[in-house]
Amino acid sequence: MARVEDVMQKNARACHADDAMSEAARIMWERDCGFAPVVASDGNGRVVGVITDRDLCMAAYTRGKSLGELRVAEAMTTDVHTCAPGDSIAAAEATMRAGRVRRLPVVDAGGQLLGVLSLADLARSLSREGRGKARVTAMELAEVLDAVSAPRPAASDSA
Repeated sequence: MARVEDVMQKNARACHADDAMSEAARIMWERDCGFAPVVASDGNGRVVGVITDRDLCMAAYTRGKSLGELRVAEAMTTDVHTCAPGDSIAAAEATMRAGRVRRLPVVDAGGQLLGVLSLADLARSLSREGRGKARVTAMELAEVLDAVSAPRPAASDSA
């Protein structure tokens, strides 16, 4: 059975909640990604949040300030969905679907950041390994993408 550690990115870069948002943007620019895990400032590498490029843009726009004037803590998500390196790909996909997220920080038992698993990693696994021996099937990938891409109900829809 395929495991998260087989397809995850192990060289993830993180930022801290007290960093300027421009630092998170720099990490995303240098890593060519739209996501950065946020780790505790005490040096233990424990994941305390995540921030996306959209979070950065919307925070700067709605506050009328530059990324250098804003802190990551002002826009990061603290309700973080994670997985472990030994988790099955199916379990990670289920977490993505349930949380409606495209990326999962991969953490150890203590919550320390070990890497990141993204939909792109799953797609690359499917593409590189061929359909006959892929760790992820095309149908699994399509189901996860469908679940995380579905529009959220408007606040007035739930009333």
